Amino acid sequence: MKPITKTAFIAAITWLLSTQTASAQWGSLGDRIVDGLSNKAQQKIEGEINNGADKAYDKTKEKTKESVKNSSSNSKGKNNSSDNGNGSQSNSSGNSSNSSSTGSSGSSSLKAYGKFDFVPGEKVIAVEDFSQDAIGDFPAKWNTNGTAELVTIDGQQGKWLKFGPESIIYPEFITNLPENFTVEFSVACTQPFSYYSSAFNFFFAPLVNPAKNYIQWKQYGGDKKNGVLSAIHPEAAGGGTQGQKFIITYDEEGKEIINNQSDFGDFNHENSNVVKVSVWRQKSRLRVYINETKIWDIPKAFNATSKYNFLGFRTDGYHDPQNAYFLSNLRVAVGAPDTRHKFLELGKYSTTGIKFDVNSDKIKGESYGTLKDFASVMTENPDVKVKIVGHTDSDGDDASNLTLSKKRADAVKAALNKEFGIDNSRMETEGKGETQAAEPNTSAEGKANNRRVEFIKL
Repeated sequence: MKPITKTAFIAAITWLLSTQTASAQWGSLGDRIVDGLSNKAQQKIEGEINNGADKAYDKTKEKTKESVKNSSSNSKGKNNSSDNGNGSQSNSSGNSSNSSSTGSSGSSSLKAYGKFDFVPGEKVIAVEDFSQDAIGDFPAKWNTNGTAELVTIDGQQGKWLKFGPESIIYPEFITNLPENFTVEFSVACTQPFSYYSSAFNFFFAPLVNPAKNYIQWKQYGGDKKNGVLSAIHPEAAGGGTQGQKFIITYDEEGKEIINNQSDFGDFNHENSNVVKVSVWRQKSRLRVYINETKIWDIPKAFNATSKYNFLGFRTDGYHDPQNAYFLSNLRVAVGAPDTRHKFLELGKYSTTGIKFDVNSDKIKGESYGTLKDFASVMTENPDVKVKIVGHTDSDGDDASNLTLSKKRADAVKAALNKEFGIDNSRMETEGKGETQAAEPNTSAEGKANNRRVEFIKL
């Protein structure tokens, strides 16, 4: 009998791996294939498998031009407009003329979001677009056990945090995540992206000492009591345009309660390697959306009695050294919208969930859930009339902001009529510009809360 060569061994293991699910992203390959091996042996085999498999993968998939590139130059398409569309100036869906080259998660028609039911929290408590940090630096208000740096991306506005391999990265300024909150952020990846590289992980946890305990959320081991981890990967088994989604929840002892994975829509293919992630917690319930698609709806994900105070992001290694994930446009809001009570009983409902293109009255598709929520109140109460009032922050020219706020109120009225059938005779509009600030215009969070739409019962 001929001895088994190293090449043949690698090929055999690669074939075996291809028949499995994408659990290779999630845990140890050695664990999944050979039980009882020592950690050292596992690591050796894993390295051999990955090297052989990736070579085969590269031969069967023609490399395309990377549409995500690092740059140490100033941010491309920097926006200096008076108003930034209820998001940050670095929002990838701004009005940059070249923003379409990487398939930004930006403005889409409301129709495309017809099943999108995400409604952001009532009050914005954190906004991060890295505008205060320099390209090439690690952001001042974040922490990590690994590496990361701020870069720009061709075709995308603003600054992006590039994640190094095997890194836990978290914003130190987020210290309280109550029973009702929402988190929104944009994720980009290099293109092409190896199936054998890490998924992009994001998780929530109740930590006694976040600055010390966050390291427990490394890939293997650690104490993950009552934590909730989700992840996305741009490649599914077999390639194509499918990505993969993962979710793990933990009990009071740190044992897994839910561990699930499956394919989901588009993430990483030509002209589409940037996605918008929206996360919504309602007490124990978790919803996660990628662009307009809901990928998770877990009724018992969070422990209702735990005090969650930590949001973290993690990568577990890049098989291809050219691979990388990028993060930008982080936005955290708290509080349940409670639309019906506030509008019908208190007489006024205010929201930051209706978003617009930069310096424009064009409504972003991601506003659909908020519009639908209010439209249902109007539909259920056919005798009620409303005044729609637009507001901006104080950036830019006063007169321009006043005009813009009125145009945005008019746009909301038009959308409620066209998309949801609310009769125009029941709605009137007004623009207040920057004249009625809800908060001081001295912080990104204050400005975000000032860029709002109010519905006043008549």
